[in-house]
Amino acid sequence: MTFEEARSQFPVLERYAYLQAGSVGPLARRTIAAMRDAEEDGLRNGRGSSAQFTRLLEEREELRAAIAALVGVPSDTVALTASTTDGCNIALAGLELGPEDEVVTTTDEHFGLIGPLHMSRATVVVVEPDPERIAAAVTPRTRLVAVSHVLWTTGAVLPVRELRAKTGVPILVDGAQSVGVVPIDATGLDYYTVSGQKWLCGPEGTGALVVADPEALRVARPSYLAQQGYEPDGTFEARPGAARFDPNVTPRAAVAGLRTAISETPEWAHGRAAEMAERFRAALARAGCDVVVPEHRATLVSWRVPVDESAAIVSRLADADVIVRDLPGRGLVRASVGWWTSDDDLDRLLAGL
Repeated sequence: MTFEEARSQFPVLERYAYLQAGSVGPLARRTIAAMRDAEEDGLRNGRGSSAQFTRLLEEREELRAAIAALVGVPSDTVALTASTTDGCNIALAGLELGPEDEVVTTTDEHFGLIGPLHMSRATVVVVEPDPERIAAAVTPRTRLVAVSHVLWTTGAVLPVRELRAKTGVPILVDGAQSVGVVPIDATGLDYYTVSGQKWLCGPEGTGALVVADPEALRVARPSYLAQQGYEPDGTFEARPGAARFDPNVTPRAAVAGLRTAISETPEWAHGRAAEMAERFRAALARAGCDVVVPEHRATLVSWRVPVDESAAIVSRLADADVIVRDLPGRGLVRASVGWWTSDDDLDRLLAGL
């Protein structure tokens, strides 16, 4: 596909300079068509027959395989979740941390990670998102390092593989802003979360958790999908692999939508998104914006504004059909630059500012 052909799949881009995939990505025509077909099948053929249930399970395994291939891991290490927050909660509940345990994280984590960390009962050690400071914060009491691969605030990329090797401590990686943005190889990373609705442009309520060693993590919150046989007292035999951590039955339409969205991503997506992000940074800087430029960066582009003005800037841009977001309390406005982003989107952002 050419860029023009691929971009034309997203009707929202015909009206808006849509720069908000860091929260929710644009939906493509083929994604919606796949979801509609799945719902139509349920409408006409019912949803409760043995054949339909078998098909649902088969489609789930196809999605599991697609996500596994996307992040370079075996299918049996992937649990299908509803969000990255789901994944964080599953991993932390299974680790059974207590007040005597420490978890090292950073000041720039999303609540989807730090909320579950707080409720884990572990002592949470918070440092600046600098690799040296993260490693230096690890002590003999540290049970886990929990950080984002790409920071949702600035788009900075943290060297998660190097942190795992340097500290020797298990790592939980929030991949909400990385999967679909940069090439991912999650092998050797203990827990890695995936968001379906952001950069993968899938439907809401989709995601995944990679568990490198499923046998080593307790099933703390079993769903019906966790077992392949159980007794009247609740004793159960866990399903093989990370499928035992699946927290819910993802709707067939959502499964179909995410599978299609992943399959429709152009092979040149990562390179083009990175190139466009650099154009945005340079153009915003020339326009007088105080752009944040991390040394290692993905395609979130943030610039500093007065804290009490960020919401008004976002609102004014929305009135001009330019969709970005502010980061409340941080004095940042953020544009999410995807492979589908055009030079016209950049021009409209600059004009709106």
